[in-house]
Amino acid sequence: MPAVLAIAAHPDDIEFVMAGTMLRLVALGWDAHYFNIANGCCGSTELSREHTAEVRLEEAMAAAEAIPAEFHPPIRDDLDIFYDRETLREVAAVVRRVRPSIILTHAPVDYMEDHQNAARLAVGGAFVRCMPNFETSPPVEPFHHDVAVYHAQPHGNRDPLGHIVVPSLYVDVTDLIPRKRKLLGFHRSQAQWLDASQQMNSYIQTMEDLNREVGLLSETFDYAEGWRKHLHLGLSASNYDPLRVALAGSVK
Repeated sequence: MPAVLAIAAHPDDIEFVMAGTMLRLVALGWDAHYFNIANGCCGSTELSREHTAEVRLEEAMAAAEAIPAEFHPPIRDDLDIFYDRETLREVAAVVRRVRPSIILTHAPVDYMEDHQNAARLAVGGAFVRCMPNFETSPPVEPFHHDVAVYHAQPHGNRDPLGHIVVPSLYVDVTDLIPRKRKLLGFHRSQAQWLDASQQMNSYIQTMEDLNREVGLLSETFDYAEGWRKHLHLGLSASNYDPLRVALAGSVK
C-alpha cells in the first residue's frame, strides 16, 4: 500500500493540524508514519528536560499507536532543529526508509523556527530521496518514485505577521473531531505547559477552534484541516496530487 509520512517539529504538532488527514488515509488502507524531529524536552515549566522528554516520548508513542502509525523516534532536542547537513542526512534516512507517496509537514512560514525548519527539512528530505551521491545517516538506498509534500496550516491559521493563511486544499474532519480530541488528549503533559506559556486554557478546545475556522474558510465543511501543496519541481510530475485523488470524497 502507499505510505504517508507526517514530519513535524514536536510531540502534539501532528495531532493539532495533520492527524485527521492521516486518519482518512489510514481508513483507505494507507500505511501511516509518524515522525517528530524534536523530543519535546522544553515543553514543561515543572519537570526537568530529561523527564519532560521521557514523558512526551511516551505520549507521542501512544498517539501514534492509536492512529495507527509507525513511530519514528525524535532526533533532536527542542529548539535544536536546524537546516544543516547532519540533520538533513538523518531526516532523509527516514524518508528513504518509508518511501512515502505523501509527506505532510508544517507551513513553510509559521510562528516559531522549529516549525519552519522542520518544514524545510521535510522538503529537503523529499528532494534528496533519489540522489545516490547524497549519503543519509544511517545510509539508506534512494528511491525514485514521485512524492508530494503538503504544508499544513500554521499555528493559529495565521502567518507571523497575523495574516490569515488560506489553504488550497481542505480535508473534511468533521466526523473525526472526537478521534482528534482523543489523540491530542494523549499529550496530557501539555495542558499545564500550553496554559502557562501560550495562554491556551484548553489545548484540545484550541485544536477544535482552529479546525472550525478552517472549516469556515472552506465554506463547505464544519471542521477541516487545510493544506497547501509544495511546488512539484524536483519532487514529482506537475499534475501529481495524491492527497486530492485519494480523498476525493472528503476534500474541497
